[in-house]
Amino acid sequence: MGRLERIFHAITFEVLAVSLSIIGLAIFTDHNIHHLSGTMIVVATIAMIWNVVFNWVFDKFVPGQKEKRTLKTRINHVLLFEAGLLFFTVPVMAFILKVGLWEAFVMDIGVTIFITIYAFVFNLTYDHLRAYIVAKRSPMLAN
Repeated sequence: MGRLERIFHAITFEVLAVSLSIIGLAIFTDHNIHHLSGTMIVVATIAMIWNVVFNWVFDKFVPGQKEKRTLKTRINHVLLFEAGLLFFTVPVMAFILKVGLWEAFVMDIGVTIFITIYAFVFNLTYDHLRAYIVAKRSPMLAN
């Protein structure tokens, strides 16, 4: 996956994730939708940067065809990614929403649980769609 595709992947992932996260937080918290939107845009920006860096490093340690990754590898990928992201986003959420670290942590855990499931489904779907498109465009490259 080249640099431009990594950027496309990250942006597509984050636009969907932000939209769905704002809706979820608005339903389950008393925070203003405008504050949640701003917070999630900042969190998404952090996540996009982390996504590119983390996936680049992960791919160096776990080479090969992505569509052939095992369930264990995919679960480890998602858990490591989300744990690293929590480290950066909890303080940011606490600061922007003017809540304590514990409340920010609980909110972020809720988002993280959702995003973990979402990331698994998104990446599995993306990898298989990508492999299908590559195979259709260049049958010789698919083998």
